Amino acid sequence: MAGRLDAKMVIGVSTRALFDMTVENEIFESRGVDAYCEYQVAHEQEILKPGPGFRLIQSLLRLNDCAARDQQKLVEVIVMSRNSPDTSLRVFNAIRHYNLPITRAVLVSGASLAPYLAAFRTDLFLSAYEDDVQCAIDSGIAAGIICTEPGDAGKMQQNKWTAEIKPFRENHQIRIAFDGDAVLFSDESERIFKEKGLGAFEENESRHARCPMKEGPFASFLKKLSDLQAEIGREQCPIRTALVTARCAPAHERVIRTLRSWNVRVDEAFFLGGLDKKEFLKAFQAQIFFDDQSVNTESAANVVPAARVPYRRNGKRELYQDEISAYRTG
Repeated sequence: MAGRLDAKMVIGVSTRALFDMTVENEIFESRGVDAYCEYQVAHEQEILKPGPGFRLIQSLLRLNDCAARDQQKLVEVIVMSRNSPDTSLRVFNAIRHYNLPITRAVLVSGASLAPYLAAFRTDLFLSAYEDDVQCAIDSGIAAGIICTEPGDAGKMQQNKWTAEIKPFRENHQIRIAFDGDAVLFSDESERIFKEKGLGAFEENESRHARCPMKEGPFASFLKKLSDLQAEIGREQCPIRTALVTARCAPAHERVIRTLRSWNVRVDEAFFLGGLDKKEFLKAFQAQIFFDDQSVNTESAANVVPAARVPYRRNGKRELYQDEISAYRTG
């Protein structure tokens, strides 16, 4: 009898998101695929260090400890990699070393992973490879291009993704932070700000304060997290979510009413009015932060893991280069 994937949340993660493969990627970029494959096989017994998505994946897998014995798994993690099967043993050795209960994998030898995301009913996909993430977003799957290299401040840390959160909360909380516009919500309001300015944006948000915004690429993932919180129980559930947005009053009301209309709550919200998000994410101790602006993810990656959410290619959203301004939406 064929098995079936019956987890309530399915996470796809690439090897570069899960483990620190900075050296290996440099070999691939500078010397090509053959040199990369030779290096991986020659170093099969060397355990890879945790990468930017490791702590999040580790914590999400622990959610299965909250499920009753007769319940289905709450979370399934699948390694989705452009590696070849022949070079994958090093990754699986690391998975076993860290006692990660990951048993499924997709290894495509350089081909696109996009066709397999829907087959696994993926709820979230994390990768350092932009094309695969873009295809996932275009298909309606929450996905982020994870920052594999922190900024200058992060590079000074000996263990760049875990040193900052070494005294992390002992109860293994899962702490996920989201930007607002173009991530949780659609980018319609952000376009108004970019095209017509702050005054037009605030006037639009005040006029439509009671009109819920359309869903963005991560709305379904936030809803899934909220469902898990409700099932486990708010008091016992280790999941903690935060909205970290450049919006401020009067544009905050529409955000709150939109979340209410989705029957979703976030545990913490930061309406920053254009302030740099980095220090607030550090204080929140986010295991990952999702934002559509590269200026925000690059700054955040100095202190917490961060992933950029690309815009749908069939959407109307333009890519704006003047992202650093006195006021940034979402």
